[in-house]
Amino acid sequence: MTLLRKVLRYIAPYRLGFAFAMGQVVALTGLEMLKPWPLKIVIDNVLTGTPLSWSGPWRSWNPTALLLAAVVGMVVIYVLLGIVSVLNNYTTISIGQGMVNDLRSQLYAHLQRLSLAFHSTSSVGDLIYRVTADTYSLQTLTMNGLFPVLSAVTLLGGMFAVMIRMDWYLTLIALGVCPFLLLVIAALNRRISTIAVQARESESAVFQHVQRSMSAIKVVQAFSREADEHRIFVSQSAASLRSNLQLYTFQTAYAAATNMVLAGGTALVVWVAAHHVWAGALSIGDMVVFVSYLASLYGPLNSIIYTYGLVQGAKAGVSRVFEILDTEPQVRDGARELTPPVRGEVCFVDVDFAYGRDRKALRAVSFTAHPGQVVAIVGPTGAGKSTLVSLIPRFYDVTAGSVTVDGTDVRELRIAPLRRQISMVLQPPMVFPVSIRENIAYSVPGASAAAVERAARLAQAHDFILRLPQGYDTVIGEAGVTLSEGERQRLTIARALLRDTRILILDEPTSSVDAATEAAIMEGLEALISGRTTFVIAHRLSTVRRADLLLVLQDGQIVERGTFAELIARRGAFHALYATQFGLDEREPARTRS
Repeated sequence: MTLLRKVLRYIAPYRLGFAFAMGQVVALTGLEMLKPWPLKIVIDNVLTGTPLSWSGPWRSWNPTALLLAAVVGMVVIYVLLGIVSVLNNYTTISIGQGMVNDLRSQLYAHLQRLSLAFHSTSSVGDLIYRVTADTYSLQTLTMNGLFPVLSAVTLLGGMFAVMIRMDWYLTLIALGVCPFLLLVIAALNRRISTIAVQARESESAVFQHVQRSMSAIKVVQAFSREADEHRIFVSQSAASLRSNLQLYTFQTAYAAATNMVLAGGTALVVWVAAHHVWAGALSIGDMVVFVSYLASLYGPLNSIIYTYGLVQGAKAGVSRVFEILDTEPQVRDGARELTPPVRGEVCFVDVDFAYGRDRKALRAVSFTAHPGQVVAIVGPTGAGKSTLVSLIPRFYDVTAGSVTVDGTDVRELRIAPLRRQISMVLQPPMVFPVSIRENIAYSVPGASAAAVERAARLAQAHDFILRLPQGYDTVIGEAGVTLSEGERQRLTIARALLRDTRILILDEPTSSVDAATEAAIMEGLEALISGRTTFVIAHRLSTVRRADLLLVLQDGQIVERGTFAELIARRGAFHALYATQFGLDEREPARTRS
């Protein structure tokens, strides 16, 4: 019932269209009930010459006129059935696709809001499958499941009312198959549900493998693992196909078992009806109408039974979608909004952060970055440098302590306005398979060509862009494979510079460029950094010489802080890092290398 309530929320916006579709169902029901009556008139009245018992001018019609009216009526009924069926099919499909689009949009938006902690533990391939494939299960569940059941119930109600007036005894015999149908449902229901879930999960595993191997195709080819990856794919694909074959087999067996039960019920009704005709209780035309109604009666019953099997597979898909939608974001929006002018003061107070119970990444981190200061963060790999700066834009929230911007705890701030005041260059450098201009302008949609070019010049990217076939309009390959690592990094720097905010985060901004380009980029950044609170994470310690405050992290703790010259002179942890990187002789006076 919980799942049904969730599904009904997506039907609500389309209730008028749903009501229109139900009106079409009523029309279809009436036309279905009229289908056998022209044949009854031919058998009971035209062939026997018996006048119609219905009052009206047609009572005086001769057999030829009555025959003509019957065959014309037959054609009209089928034409109307075709028109209404097409209209009903269009209505139901459009409603179903509208609901799928609503669900898909909500799921995609929700995935965008979920924190990095969720995405770091989720498979991209599985999420893609849930967005693209599992969402279609809503249409199957409603317009191929719920709607056909409502249609069948409407048709059953109308035909039952007519049949019981014609021969109540035969009607009760016809309905006698229902207990046997329930036994079939009970026997196969749980098995079909289990197989449906397995089929969805195995198909998702195929998506995950394809996404993972295609994303790492360079590594796969570098280590000659193509054949191994292919074997894994074939194995997972075969498992998926086996699960789906098993599901289809059970669904077909489900339908076959119900057809056998319905065939038995039809045979029994025909047997009894024939005896009623011999006894004069029914005319031959009445028997034809009754048997025709019986086929139409069993049709909806069969539809309900078959739909029940179909719904089990759809439930598995919809449940996987709602599993994501029910996941609460770990980083929740605050109530306050960070509005300009922003000074850019960032303060860490006794900050602890853990990725999990046993993965404490930061411990008792405290420092203040005053407006306009450059704060450099250095330390060995895994020390917590990227984690530290990720707390400022609230990619994660602190486990203990607080991070404030201009005196306000970031947890009290709305996420989007906060991030609009921060420019970031993150690792690895991420670019999109669109034009160079669109990549740079991603941070400021609609930015002018002059602004994009200025940012590119500051990032030392302008010259290499002009060498590309279409310059700024050159479309780059998936994940930027047509560019070098250094070129991609300069584009991401230009993207951050274009945003022009009071807080700037540079995570390894020059890690993938040569020394000459590094010097040129840092020279361009000097003008931009001026007046902005800037956080620079660097392994290449030559980039942090001019920092106002240099923090040395080890095992998630600040073990040293000060200016470059102060830390070199102190001959502590930073001096050791610097000596390791540049071959500084520990016995040399520190001043010679400062």
